[in-house]
Amino acid sequence: MARPDKAAAVAELKEEFESSQGAVLTEYRGLSVAQVTKLRRNLGENARFRVVKNTLTKIAATEAGLDEQVLDLLEGPSAIAFVRGDVVEAAKGLRDFAKGSSPLVIKGGVIDGKPMTPEQINELADLESREVILAKLAGALKSKQGQAAALFQALPLKAVRLAQALHDKRSEEGAEA
Repeated sequence: MARPDKAAAVAELKEEFESSQGAVLTEYRGLSVAQVTKLRRNLGENARFRVVKNTLTKIAATEAGLDEQVLDLLEGPSAIAFVRGDVVEAAKGLRDFAKGSSPLVIKGGVIDGKPMTPEQINELADLESREVILAKLAGALKSKQGQAAALFQALPLKAVRLAQALHDKRSEEGAEA
């Protein structure tokens, strides 16, 4: 029979898997407590970095319906970044931290229910944040609206100029006759 503390830990991990947009699995071997604390600060409010026990995490992941590929990543000392906000921002934080002199290794993960390799997570980290993409989209839409407004304003002006030119030409022809 499972101990109550282990059952509670499994239930908590299962809830983390189900309520987060993504989970990035890492190997934290060689990280000091200070480095883990720094990493948690770098990830910000969008992600929660947890050192986990593999056996309990495998049970929780299975109960959460995660792919077998993700379960295979739970070898060696594991930690998981559960992402509740912008997945790109969290991927950038992990990648940048791992690029430094840190021994952190990104093993893979699951984002929106899809298994991801370390290479895919690094590609995701290369994307711009959600806010930047939305700002660019808004700017593009605004510029198109401005172009459309200028076009709609130009059509009546051209019609008025054409009518004025015809009137002037008729006036000249009437004066010559």
